[in-house]
Amino acid sequence: MIRSDKRIMTTHAGALPRSQELREMIFARADGKPIDREALNARLRAEVAEVVRKQVECGIDSINDGEVGKTNFTNYVRERLSGFETRMLKPGEGPPPLSIASREMAKFSGFFNKGGKGFGGFAGAGPSRPQVFCVSPLKFTGHAALQEELACFKMALAGVKVAEAYLPANTPGTIEHWLRNDYYKSDEEFLFAIADAMREEYKAIVDAGFLLQIDDPDLPDGWQMYPDMSVKDYRKYATLRVEALNHALRGIPREKVRLHVCWGSFHGPHENDIPLREIIDIVFKVPASSYSIEASNPRHEHEWNVFEEVEVPEGAVLIPGVVGHCTDFIEHPELVAERLVRYANLVGRENVMAGTDCGLGPRVGHESIAWAKLTSIAEGARLASKRLWAKPAKGKAKAKAKPKAKTKKRAPKKAKRGRR
Repeated sequence: MIRSDKRIMTTHAGALPRSQELREMIFARADGKPIDREALNARLRAEVAEVVRKQVECGIDSINDGEVGKTNFTNYVRERLSGFETRMLKPGEGPPPLSIASREMAKFSGFFNKGGKGFGGFAGAGPSRPQVFCVSPLKFTGHAALQEELACFKMALAGVKVAEAYLPANTPGTIEHWLRNDYYKSDEEFLFAIADAMREEYKAIVDAGFLLQIDDPDLPDGWQMYPDMSVKDYRKYATLRVEALNHALRGIPREKVRLHVCWGSFHGPHENDIPLREIIDIVFKVPASSYSIEASNPRHEHEWNVFEEVEVPEGAVLIPGVVGHCTDFIEHPELVAERLVRYANLVGRENVMAGTDCGLGPRVGHESIAWAKLTSIAEGARLASKRLWAKPAKGKAKAKAKPKAKTKKRAPKKAKRGRR
């Protein structure tokens, strides 16, 4: 984990632009279609190298491989785990597929029936699509794919100076959303089986020398998937998923982990997203060195006020999204700086890193917009740093730091350094 007592550092949440040619090759591979493996590998190497170069050029400190070699969460299960089969739902079989917009589909039926702008069926798979069923003990079988990913990123980083390099991986709870259980006796047994399998990937990323980013959209967006749950019931649901994640992370140093949470990030109403205040203490139960949250879109930007009452775990960094994926407008660097200063005044300037709400690559209108947004992050962070670390005028006393507000009952306890 990087942090600085001299300036605001910069990063982003994950997915970045890739060519249409590479996208088609990656999805063909995931679907088991015949492809030219040598051509795919050559293109992967070239595009990972290019995405690394562009992040550095934009001024990003903590970079990744852009996730250009991945498809989607459902295929992620197929490519990394065994013990499942893919088939259509039988008439009347089981619950319908989960949707990360279940609480909104009735009120905004016109939007969802038309597919929504940029919605593309992402939030609801629909009963006509194949489902993935766990039918035998889960095992991690993605060693070759993972080693290819690690090697490709290392090759791209050769000779490039970066402050930090990270790779993302999904949580057990997120995988659970897209994998039906037809084998394990209980949800808890199923969850911990996923955790044990995915632990191999988590450890391999860290052992390769990278920061492990845990992508956990499940923690906030599961609320939408179960519209009959109360907040109390959902907190119990979310806590169990975090316990499974922590089981998978056992023994991995906290400073080697960062957590990213989001509310599904689809282009839609998001009127019924669970408030950050209801789950922030559960988020902070994950032993991470930094926490990436949505903080710039119209539904969640106001939630900076949560940190007037809630403290970030001791030694950890908060990564608010200061540019977003929900609009093709390029956020002005002054706005980025304003957002960063606001958070810095609440949690301490050395405890803030500039980030994005979610992955920009597949969600903005054109790749040039994604890169312009990253450049705006870097420019805004420089502006914020000048203001936060400005020397007091000659003869004037240095302004005192604003004291933190007292935490309320449900605020998380400060995490001890190195505690897991």
